[in-house]
Amino acid sequence: MATRTGPRLADIEAARQRLEGVARVTPVYSSETLSQLTGRRVWLKAENLQRTGSFKIRGAFNKISTVARRDGGAGVVAASAGNHGQAVAWAAREVGVSATVFVPQDAPMAKVEAARNYGAEVVMDGARFEDALDAAHEFEDETVIAGQGTLGLELADQLPDVETVVVPVGGGGLCSGIALALKAVRPEVRVVGVQAAACLPGGSGFTIADGIWVKTPGELTMGILEQTADALEAVSDEEISRAIVLLLERAKLVVEGAGAVGVAALLAGRIRGDGPVAILLSGGNIDATLLIEVMRHGLTTASRYLVLRTRIPDRPGELIKLLQLIAQERVNVLSVEHHREGMAISIAETEVELTLATRDAEHCAALLAAVEAWGYPVERLR
Repeated sequence: MATRTGPRLADIEAARQRLEGVARVTPVYSSETLSQLTGRRVWLKAENLQRTGSFKIRGAFNKISTVARRDGGAGVVAASAGNHGQAVAWAAREVGVSATVFVPQDAPMAKVEAARNYGAEVVMDGARFEDALDAAHEFEDETVIAGQGTLGLELADQLPDVETVVVPVGGGGLCSGIALALKAVRPEVRVVGVQAAACLPGGSGFTIADGIWVKTPGELTMGILEQTADALEAVSDEEISRAIVLLLERAKLVVEGAGAVGVAALLAGRIRGDGPVAILLSGGNIDATLLIEVMRHGLTTASRYLVLRTRIPDRPGELIKLLQLIAQERVNVLSVEHHREGMAISIAETEVELTLATRDAEHCAALLAAVEAWGYPVERLR
């Protein structure tokens, strides 16, 4: 059997022609916020605005349309953490063939329902992506990689002065395709892949970046990356969470965990250089419940939420007295909890836990100092 080396530039260019009028040429936005934070010009390639909400339709349509011409109306089978399943379902519908998609049991329901709505039969099997992959059949496909590589050609056209391109890495097909394309047409451009640290050896094995929830890239894609990628970095879920919040609040872009790893790596100082950098936002299909959790956590770590515990006399009027004092500090009270039972407090006291909306870390510190000055014991919980 011949050794596979990945698609050639001609294959990627052919995929680009095949995708014309099918995949959107997604916009590139400059980010003043990220540029100021990092001291270099930053561009965001908004593939989260692609059809089905991620880059995956590029490879899926390129593969399915090629197979359909060769094999007639044969159906397709895919294993996916969500985005690929949606893309396969959508592409199969466009080409006119059936699709069956295996997904992990804990896959985000937004992605599962979207694949069903595009007409695929969805089978939930296994606890994570590798288990679902075993339920279908594992392969690394050069035609799929070529489809993903069309993003590299787009970036080369859209950003002639870019120095570094940062790409998420899960199975490795996206980064491999982009790296092959860029090294063929713009060999001076650095390509940096970013993985979720939780998926690497020694990691927790769980990540909010479900789209790249893969232990290691595939054999073919890893071989390509070893030859074409200039660096591979990793980011924590905490860093990913901060990136999601910043992109939503400042760039007005909804981005899933996998799509935010490049911004996370940039903010963490892991992208070498000071020249113009392009960050690929690979997808925007984040589950609504996860987005709420991430936003709450991100706002808390940014000192936009403050949770404190104090004690007040257990008699009428004492709670409103405390809340009025807090209101004078221009703080919004989000929730109030009383704790009387099971607490190590005196019989004449009640414990109060407050969740407050604050401006920043300085505002939090000023409020905590004020509560102490008013004569209340105070403990910051978050």
